[in-house]
Amino acid sequence: MWRIGTAVMALVLGACGAAQAADVEGLRLWAGPDKTRAVLDLSGNVEYRLFTLTGPDRVVIDIENSRLASDLGSEGDGKLIDGVRSGKRGKNDLRVVFDLKQTTRPKSFLLDPAAQYGHRLVVDLYPDTAAEKPRTIKAVMETDRDIIVAVDAGHGGEDPGAIGPAGTYEKDIVLSIAKKTAAMINQRQGFRGVLVRTGDYYIPHRQRPGKARNMRADLFLSIHADGFHDKRVKGASVFYLSRGRATSEAAQYLADRENASDLVGGVSLSDKEETLAAVLLDLSQGASIEASKEVGRKVHAALADIVPTHKPHIEGASFAVLTAPDIPSLLIETGFITNPQEERRLRTDKSQYKLARAIVNGVEDYFYSHPPPATWLANNRIRGSHVVARGETLSGIAVKHKVSLKRLRDVNNIQGDMLRIGAVLRIPGA
Repeated sequence: MWRIGTAVMALVLGACGAAQAADVEGLRLWAGPDKTRAVLDLSGNVEYRLFTLTGPDRVVIDIENSRLASDLGSEGDGKLIDGVRSGKRGKNDLRVVFDLKQTTRPKSFLLDPAAQYGHRLVVDLYPDTAAEKPRTIKAVMETDRDIIVAVDAGHGGEDPGAIGPAGTYEKDIVLSIAKKTAAMINQRQGFRGVLVRTGDYYIPHRQRPGKARNMRADLFLSIHADGFHDKRVKGASVFYLSRGRATSEAAQYLADRENASDLVGGVSLSDKEETLAAVLLDLSQGASIEASKEVGRKVHAALADIVPTHKPHIEGASFAVLTAPDIPSLLIETGFITNPQEERRLRTDKSQYKLARAIVNGVEDYFYSHPPPATWLANNRIRGSHVVARGETLSGIAVKHKVSLKRLRDVNNIQGDMLRIGAVLRIPGA
């Protein structure tokens, strides 16, 4: 007998279409850093009721006129859900119970069939302690900070992205490449790579640039693997935000300044007169797009050295994930996963490392020429040192700084001519 106490909160009464017999065909769980998502796959539309119980904490879902078509399993997600139970409720209804490790705030909704998925009931569970705190920008005097590169793996969770002929999911490939890219960035002095998506869960497109901003990123990279109905199409691509999309986004930001106030490098738009806010936003967007183009050309050139490219140049596009007005942003298609040859290439560790290395080399090449103020890279250039960039030679560095090659070797204890990218050379007399 189920008894509902006074602490119980009735949350949802689903009334989406007429009640009809429907099978619950399976359960999928994804644990993300902010929430756990549970997806019940259904054979048809349903009516349902969701509520919480305490002592112990659990979420209960009653699905009308439904039955189990397969075992849902009993294991949780390792984070918020301790276990899963199910059973009949009355003659025709199904009850699914999530036993919880802590109190949560559930949200639920129904999804119609799309792509390879049928009807779905989605339940998002948020930790009750995760109420957002007002974000404040603190002025911090930084003198030698790292350049922060936010690396975002596209898709994730219930969104697999493109699917290759052999069944390879884009979400898995790009997460692997993103992890390798961030790790490689962390090996370069003066740089720090951070992952926007660290596991198999979905983050809405518009939240990804916000996460990069919270990480105080200097650059945002979104990694993807393209898909197309023609399996012959191949090649890597690099995209930046098109001016058309930037203009429409600016209009939206200005129309909603109170809710999107901290969008220009920590400067609030909410208290600015409309014309001034528009000018500030336009300046920020323009600078970000131009920087995106420059770093995009570097990354495209580095990729072209190791893999075919879909086009011989970077492209402007209208991707929602690129809409941060104050962070240079790129979307990188590492190849067409729908092309059988490229799918095989993208699956191998060797190719993933080569792609990650090319992306990092392009990013490095850009920041060596455009180091942000107060970063380690900028300060070491200023303080009479030289950071070795890809393609530089010892003799070329000596000519650039007007010192003898012998003196440069002696000061830096260099025996031959081999130089390591990222190495810091002392410049005698500087």
